[in-house]
Amino acid sequence: MTVEKLVEIIGADFYTGVPDSQLKALCNYLMHVYGIDSKHHIIAANEGNCAALAAGYHLATGKVPVVYMQNSGEGNIINPAASLLNDKVYAIPVIYIIGWRGEPGVHDEPQHIYQGEVTIKLLEDMDIKSFVIEKDTTEDELRKVMEDFKVLLAQGKNVAFVVKKGALSYDGKVEYKNEYTMIREEIIQHIVRISGEDPIISTTGKASRELFETREANGQGHKYDFLTVGSMGHASSIALGVAINKPQKKVWCLDGDGAALMHMGAMALVGTNAPENMIHIVINNSAHETVGGMPTVAGQIDLTAVAAACGYPNVICVDNFDDLDKELKAAKHRNSLSFIEVKCGLGARDDLGRPTTTPIENKNNFMQCIRE
Repeated sequence: MTVEKLVEIIGADFYTGVPDSQLKALCNYLMHVYGIDSKHHIIAANEGNCAALAAGYHLATGKVPVVYMQNSGEGNIINPAASLLNDKVYAIPVIYIIGWRGEPGVHDEPQHIYQGEVTIKLLEDMDIKSFVIEKDTTEDELRKVMEDFKVLLAQGKNVAFVVKKGALSYDGKVEYKNEYTMIREEIIQHIVRISGEDPIISTTGKASRELFETREANGQGHKYDFLTVGSMGHASSIALGVAINKPQKKVWCLDGDGAALMHMGAMALVGTNAPENMIHIVINNSAHETVGGMPTVAGQIDLTAVAAACGYPNVICVDNFDDLDKELKAAKHRNSLSFIEVKCGLGARDDLGRPTTTPIENKNNFMQCIRE
């Protein structure tokens, strides 16, 4: 099924979402046609944010919006879907397009396995009628489903298209880039060299994969790192919990801009608690690179100003390795909470590996390490 045909059949003129690799064809199409034109397309901070944006759009126009996401985002929409959009509350119609990671029977990463198993059930529990789009789904099938969905939407209900791997295609090409030159994997190598044997909590996506690869290349083992392979946006809160309870250890949080934006309220909690032994690093390439490179708004805001406003006593932004090393060393030897934003280019190795340890092994090794 081509994205163009899907968009035509749905017939909406407003899309908001959080990018997903399973929906890369849709994301690239929206960026090619609309870019970041807020009247037609907004890449939001998290999926609950999308649901609320969709509600505002409907209130203003009376029309039906589309919210796209990876199935991991279903958790973020449960509250607005149940207490705002539902037909027993405000009856605000929304069409969801959901990438099905961890589909049963299809190999995927460990963080997607359980979410994949409950994807359809969660929609059913929220009274959201769904239809699964497969590689062989026909245009006629989709048109028939959409006619049925229109009846439900007219009643103020929500509906969902769940998209299997490879079910959507788009021939257009979109190039994502920024003006910065530092490469994330090299940034992580510098952090590892200076952090030494301090524990690191890293965010989901390629950052954790590159941290794992760096340890492999150094022959260090992986006991120093907690790889937050799922649960996007929560690495800094995990790090805060560790730092508060292990005050004798310097705790590093390796974060991304998309993740920091997703649950930015966590920064207020970190800054207010201000553990003296925590270093929060946000590698900012202004992109959801792990799922394709679609932009975030992090290139248009001042994250260091946000951190300072949240109470971080030491904030700095760097865009070169000399300054990075200087600030990493200063933060390591400082008995005060530090925030370092690192401006980063897009790009990763084509042969970038994935962790070869299981999440349970990672957790147990990390817990044993920080007890020592």
